[in-house]
Amino acid sequence: MTFLSLAVISQAAERPNILLIMSDDMGFSDIGCYGGEIDTPNLDRLAANGLRFTQFYNGARCCPTRASLLTGLYAHQTGVGHMLGDRGLPGYQNGLNNHCVTIAEALGMSGYRTYMSGKWHVTTHTHPEGPKDNWPLQRGFEKFYGTIIGAGSFFDPHTLCRQNTFITPDNDPEYQPETFYYTDAITDNALQFLNQHNLERKGDPFFMYVSYTAAHWPMQALPEDIRKYEGEYDKGYDFIRLRRYERMKQMGLIPRETVLSPAAGDWNNTSHKEWEIKCMEVYAAMVDRMDQGIGKIITSLKAQEMLDNTLILFLQDNGGCAEGFGRGENINDQWVSAIKDRTPMDRDELQPTLWPPMKTRDGRPVQGGPGVMPGPEDTYIAYGRNWANVSNTPFKEYKHWVHEGGISTPLIVHWPDRIRSAGELRHQPGHLIDIMATCLDVSNASYPVTFRHDPIHPPEGRSLQPAFDNQPIEREAIYWEHEANCAVRVDDWKLVRKGSMKNGESSPWELYDLGTDRSEMNDLAGEHPKKVEELEAKWNAWAHRAFVKPWPWKATSNTQ
Repeated sequence: MTFLSLAVISQAAERPNILLIMSDDMGFSDIGCYGGEIDTPNLDRLAANGLRFTQFYNGARCCPTRASLLTGLYAHQTGVGHMLGDRGLPGYQNGLNNHCVTIAEALGMSGYRTYMSGKWHVTTHTHPEGPKDNWPLQRGFEKFYGTIIGAGSFFDPHTLCRQNTFITPDNDPEYQPETFYYTDAITDNALQFLNQHNLERKGDPFFMYVSYTAAHWPMQALPEDIRKYEGEYDKGYDFIRLRRYERMKQMGLIPRETVLSPAAGDWNNTSHKEWEIKCMEVYAAMVDRMDQGIGKIITSLKAQEMLDNTLILFLQDNGGCAEGFGRGENINDQWVSAIKDRTPMDRDELQPTLWPPMKTRDGRPVQGGPGVMPGPEDTYIAYGRNWANVSNTPFKEYKHWVHEGGISTPLIVHWPDRIRSAGELRHQPGHLIDIMATCLDVSNASYPVTFRHDPIHPPEGRSLQPAFDNQPIEREAIYWEHEANCAVRVDDWKLVRKGSMKNGESSPWELYDLGTDRSEMNDLAGEHPKKVEELEAKWNAWAHRAFVKPWPWKATSNTQ
């Protein structure tokens, strides 16, 4: 155990608790206070009594976003430049490297208690007998409940753990609800950590990371939540998208002159309308259940008289997901046939299959395709590109890409003891890398030069505290790269291009003035070639410095 100085102990009562909440695979316009029709009263209240950022950014994909969020570095600097797996290059390794520290590690050295509930997804080592050096407890968290990998069933999650031990919903001695649903489990275990903290460590500040998997595929939700949205989406993509667009303009989230990007789907020519409607009803139910859980956490903080001095940050890991997982024709027959001989799983069988074909724990086949209505535990279906286009209103593109639809996230900031301008918007651009800097700033904690004898990359982010008072955030630029999708933003100028996973080639650079064209509809590259050259040079210099190696990964051609 680390021994703390008297100075650190005396500061503890003055420093805020920090609650960092992240959702999964959701778009910019899904929650109510960002224009959506999904019922999110608890997030809406946080926004009404706090701040909403309108130009905050993530890393376009789950793994790199989590690596940046946890460390305050660009993902490639942490070794998680793509997903997970060693590509033989510094920026693309098996998980967080030894040249970064997590927020939990940094704040833990400064006297904070550190807890995590939910999705980890920054290590490739996911087996009980494998190394655990990049698991939450080995990266600064004192208590952990959740999943080490990313996706999976909400009724029987893959790689479910408590501390360093794999468990199942059936054999967990500490948590046995009447109905296991992973979103509730994340909430309930976060509440348990809070209650334990209040009983045992109330004099210490805490950092808690609550990382929901809602609303990542598969579309699985509880029946009572699905029923709430029956009929809400009967008019289809176009109607919902246009309604959100108008609400967002009225709220001031986007300028009134913002152009709505082209629609991905035409509802009038859509097959399987009833199935498509159900996909979005279940998606909404998943978000709703998460919001209910956030409400329980807020209620607990209030009951324990900790809410006013708790900095709460809510954001999302990437834009809406266009992946078509489980949506193919005839996929139901394929999956059922593939698992026809499988038997029920024992309560102690630790690793339910992550990818279909799979079975429920009691042996039923898990199904997909347009003939199967999503929601129950024996279905595995994504909501698809057309609904993701609605989620990302008014922007174009999706998760994976670094156009605005892939990287724009809500950021809600709530801290009654510090924020005086309740309900206001903040238009200052920000990025995931700023969360570490903000946590260090508000806690008076230090960022180490070395950690466990290894040199640590200098922090990349900027504290958001000036923006709390509506002051500018001074920075040179914000950068992105994922799967050869590249971008740089300087002031209102954004240079962006698409890449190819197959050959690493990129399309030509596009240039946008986000001050007048947030939806990226008017490419100015031809009109401003000098600006393109200037921003491309910045991106190239950053890519070299930050260990970025776009697709394909060929170690022999690496010049870094």
